[in-house]
Amino acid sequence: MTTTHTAPRAGRREWLGLAVLALPTLLIAMDMTVLHLAVPALTADLAPTGTELLWITDSYGFLIAGMLITMGTLGDRIGRRRLLMIGSASFGVASVLAAFSPTALTLILSRALLGVAGATLMPSTLSLIRTLFTHPRQRTLAVSVWMTCFAAGTALGPVVGGVLLNQFWWGSVFLLGVPVMALILATGPFLLPETRGERAAGLDLISVLLSLTAVLTAVYGIKHLAEHSPTTTSLAWLAVGGVLGVVFVRRQRTLTHPLLDLGLFRNTTFTASLLTQTVAVFAMAGVMFFQGQYLQLVLGLSPLRAGLWMLPATAAGVVGTLCAPLLVRWIRPAHLMAAGLTLGAVGLITLTWTGSDGGLPVLVAGFVAIQMGLGPTLTLTTDVILSSVPAQRVGSASALSETGSELGTALGIAVLGSVGTALYRGGMTSPPDGLGEAAAATAGDTLGAAVALAETLPAPLAADLLGLARPAFTGAFHVVALIGAALVAVIAVTVVLTLRTPPTADAAVGTA
Repeated sequence: MTTTHTAPRAGRREWLGLAVLALPTLLIAMDMTVLHLAVPALTADLAPTGTELLWITDSYGFLIAGMLITMGTLGDRIGRRRLLMIGSASFGVASVLAAFSPTALTLILSRALLGVAGATLMPSTLSLIRTLFTHPRQRTLAVSVWMTCFAAGTALGPVVGGVLLNQFWWGSVFLLGVPVMALILATGPFLLPETRGERAAGLDLISVLLSLTAVLTAVYGIKHLAEHSPTTTSLAWLAVGGVLGVVFVRRQRTLTHPLLDLGLFRNTTFTASLLTQTVAVFAMAGVMFFQGQYLQLVLGLSPLRAGLWMLPATAAGVVGTLCAPLLVRWIRPAHLMAAGLTLGAVGLITLTWTGSDGGLPVLVAGFVAIQMGLGPTLTLTTDVILSSVPAQRVGSASALSETGSELGTALGIAVLGSVGTALYRGGMTSPPDGLGEAAAATAGDTLGAAVALAETLPAPLAADLLGLARPAFTGAFHVVALIGAALVAVIAVTVVLTLRTPPTADAAVGTA
């Protein structure tokens, strides 16, 4: 039965605790958007290859995705608040290491450490939100606020990052995490309760290893595929990742206390919501990987101006996210999700009208629609995931929810980023006359490399190079946006078909 009329309402301490739990979300959003703006500066300073640039961007997300389930189980064992404190301290240290990385490889490794530390934060925050807010309407609002902080971080990241990039070196953007983590460490012990799972068991280290290596080997195969086209090596890595994933799932079925609770997937509401969340984030992350580069390298905006032009879309996301708890009182959650996904697909299609010689208003309008549509959708899917499982299984559900989001983000960047990179290289196969073979290879790797090279060339040759590189990049951006739109449209139909049974308006979800 539902708990709408019997669950106690949260007080001031719980809402203050929510503010603490929202800080990691704020930081992670800032960290992702700041990095997009820092890509041109990174390219100029560290000179990464196209594949290294993708690893710098998403090694963080993939390590989070690979370790979230493990950390969710660890939180059940040692305490979710304790894990949050350990993760906050580790994240602060890893942020400093990333800020002062001297090479592309060092930055990739530092970002990987950030991912491991970040994996300790997210399952703890969602589990503690479920503990603090047992009243359904308050929980929906709390999740909405939590998601709004993600949108706010998306807004603050480009602005603060633009200021830092204008005044300091690219590594300064990573130092944003240090004061945020310090604030969590100072306030968390006083405002957050300590909670554990009822049957906390030791970690199965073989399952931990299998889950991590399955994700990383499959990802490496995808990246190798984008770099070298289909080869025996890339297909072999993909096959190894698939086999390890199958072995991991089979092992979970034999364990008394599995690392991944496969029983959660028997809940249709949970599974459909998790799939919707992952696909929506996948599409959004893929196009956002190209957004900062388009604004700076195609339109020629400074990092600060590029960040400011991202604000309208972020504001739209905040408005949509905050409206979700109100709209769901009158509109079925499945219908509201489908409407948001449809609006997001329209925004993605709008991005295909941008040009290599202009298109700022079109870009802004497209991202406004994307954020306005997908913001409420992600809020509702998170709330459904938390509310569709019993309280004693919320740790596993929270870990899977964050795994879906982080894996969607990292896969969106890797898969759609790799598709865009391959298309860009395909458009650079006929370099301008007078450009040497080595220079042509450099310009054909990334748009950032082409722009940096153009600054060293005579004006006519530089104009010819940019006249080839910018349309090639813009065309790749259009294809990526169309792929994202198609995926979001399909998942919108899936939501309507699989979540037809309307939950109560108060709970906005199915019963526990």
